[in-house]
Amino acid sequence: MNLLFFINTVLLGVGLAMDAFSVSIANGLNEPNMKKGKMCGVAGTYGFFQFAMPVIGWICVHTIIECFNSFQKFIPLIALVLLLYIGGKMIIENIWAKEEAGDNSSCKLGFGTLLLQGIATSIDALSVGFTISEYNLAMALIATFVIAVVTFAISFTGLVIGKKAGGKFTDRAEIFGGIILIGIGMEIFLKGLFF
Repeated sequence: MNLLFFINTVLLGVGLAMDAFSVSIANGLNEPNMKKGKMCGVAGTYGFFQFAMPVIGWICVHTIIECFNSFQKFIPLIALVLLLYIGGKMIIENIWAKEEAGDNSSCKLGFGTLLLQGIATSIDALSVGFTISEYNLAMALIATFVIAVVTFAISFTGLVIGKKAGGKFTDRAEIFGGIILIGIGMEIFLKGLFF
């Protein structure tokens, strides 16, 4: 471990955190009055999954590589399905809430939805297990911890940006957030097909 190891790990963390950043903006748009404690919980959830997925990938590389190789081709499809579900649900709930309540009420981010978002935005990080497969266990854990911290910081920033914008566009924020999630799902799926 040296300075280059940490620089590479931070850069890897930044790249992996971009999906979580976009979803965080969508969540901030959807819930502009989110308290700081919940924001930390949301960012922490994304950070946890960005920690866990590469560790699982590393374990797979060192134990059950054949099973992981066959599962890896389904990762973009799983992310697409999860994000289509979450984004579509946000859009539909916003339309129904406006029809029923006649106001600009938005649905709060629930624990189940947060877990699905955490999985969907970090499932591609399973393949990072291949990238760090030459690391020993201690180095792999340190690398994934750094990735988690970077993800936390970037996700928290996304929530702040989303909240500020959501306060200005509350009547359309949830629909816009749903569209962002669907777009992220499509991007992950297409990237998996062509790259």
